[in-house]
Amino acid sequence: MGPILLDTHYWVWMSDASLGELKPRERRVIEDSASKGELLVSVISVWELALLEAKGRLALDSPCDVWVSKALSAPGLSLAPLTPEIAVDASRLPGEFHGDPVDRIIAATARRLEARVLTRDQKMREYAGRGFLNLV
Repeated sequence: MGPILLDTHYWVWMSDASLGELKPRERRVIEDSASKGELLVSVISVWELALLEAKGRLALDSPCDVWVSKALSAPGLSLAPLTPEIAVDASRLPGEFHGDPVDRIIAATARRLEARVLTRDQKMREYAGRGFLNLV
């Protein structure tokens, strides 16, 4: 079915169960995708996580750089880069989409890589409901 791109919150929850709870179906999707080497997280999610931690909105159990390095070393997980094409795509998403730059880059990354997004974000789910994004 192709790659799965994790929204930031899913990457955090996958990496540290104390920070959020995965439903059994979500865990199966993540594990299946990872076993195929098709699990992705956008580099913009690293920035978002670091920003949340720096602002005190997210408490990690180790220094941010250590946490990120460990979280990115999960088997089957790959880092999706922010390419010039994705950056341009994020500014030209079809249809109506909100202005959050992280969500725009995640959406553009998924579209460019033909990946499905695993998210609970309502705005991204609504965007997908209009046919502009594929979700898990």
